[in-house]
Amino acid sequence: MKIALITNSRIPSLTANSIQAMKVAQALMQLGHDLKIFAPAETQSASKETLLTHYGLREIPPIELICSRKLFRRFDFIYNAQLAAEQFRAELIYTWLPQSAVFALARKSPVVLEMHADVAGKMGAWWLRQFVKVRGRKLMTTTNQALRNILARATNSQFTHLPTLVAPNGVELEKYQDLPNPSEARKTLNLKENLTVGFTGHIYPGRGAELLFELAKQLPAVNFLWVGGTPELVEFWRGKLSESKMSNVTMTGFLQHEAIPLYQAASDILLMPYGKSISASSGQDIAEVINPMKMFEYMAAGRAIISADLDSIREILNEENAVLCEPSNMEKWKAEIENLLADESRRLALGNQARRDVEQFTWAARERRIMETFS
Repeated sequence: MKIALITNSRIPSLTANSIQAMKVAQALMQLGHDLKIFAPAETQSASKETLLTHYGLREIPPIELICSRKLFRRFDFIYNAQLAAEQFRAELIYTWLPQSAVFALARKSPVVLEMHADVAGKMGAWWLRQFVKVRGRKLMTTTNQALRNILARATNSQFTHLPTLVAPNGVELEKYQDLPNPSEARKTLNLKENLTVGFTGHIYPGRGAELLFELAKQLPAVNFLWVGGTPELVEFWRGKLSESKMSNVTMTGFLQHEAIPLYQAASDILLMPYGKSISASSGQDIAEVINPMKMFEYMAAGRAIISADLDSIREILNEENAVLCEPSNMEKWKAEIENLLADESRRLALGNQARRDVEQFTWAARERRIMETFS
């Protein structure tokens, strides 16, 4: 099919939404679809080579940046993106914006609408209700069952006549083939040779930075590897580490996505220290519905995972493939780290099970399910 992907994410950017959209685009191309991405013109256009490196991809579709003025609150972008998609002769509008989905249906375009978070306020709920009501060929996906339930409540609808599909995020398993063991990975990366607890990702409120810091402080004999973060936050935490005279934490700052698997492989344990409240880059609390791409990467790396025990996380992780801890319970997290570091066979068993369980969660398999359900 000819598919127009309409996203409000800046391209390129470091946000999870931007990364997810590009992973979806690549997977659809791998399935043989003809694509074009339409995104806001908020950054200068980047070369194909820059985008391939930035997102760790092998394929990039054409991208058209659409001008948008804040005065019109993105409605000019939605309108112009739809017209550009029609000029592209798109047979399907694939979007993350309920407003775009409603406008596309009104223009008689088939639509796949991806929802990754609860609607924002009364107007957000109103737009999603319009998507439910407007006739047309359509499909709504949610990244977990918890989000589907929340959206049903927000719109006062059970989606009886709306085709829906729970489609968790995914991973590129080919990037995790033949990874070295933790010791060999550390040697390759010139990291300290010792049992290592790792974390990869951004450092937004609720993402566990404070817990990571305290765990490292209370476990001085354990190496901690912290990969990612904006320059400002990395500088802040490096300052805190220096003030506390802590030498057991290595912070890399932002790395290109291609480098992440090897750093994850260098860890004996990988942490997802979410709090009871989790702020997305938009500021919205996503604790009830979080479905992090990092989780699938951790599973693919085949390392033992310790994660915050959240209902949304439990749709993927369980006691067979991870250790689940009460959010922010310092003593529990510390004890579980110590127990796992002292039990190599359990670490290996958890990691191996996670690797087996993630086989079904590739981006290509995800998009194939979406397109088969849509058709």
